[in-house]
Amino acid sequence: MKIVRRIGASPRERGSMTGETCPDIFELSDGNFAVIGTEATAELDDQLPSDAARAAYERIVIVSRETLVRAKADIPDA
Repeated sequence: MKIVRRIGASPRERGSMTGETCPDIFELSDGNFAVIGTEATAELDDQLPSDAARAAYERIVIVSRETLVRAKADIPDA
């Protein structure tokens, strides 16, 4: 699996000049997506709805609203 492309604006385009706050979204060669975000599993795990589940190897990650909104146009419909 490889990163094919960035989805949305780069962190620099979103105003991160220091490189310290760089949430990002990438499309992978297998069609899946990878995200860089703030790890929040401990804070949010017990708040998941009853019909949601998280495997032991999965983490809950926060991606800023701006990152996701600016990625919207690049996310394929199918």
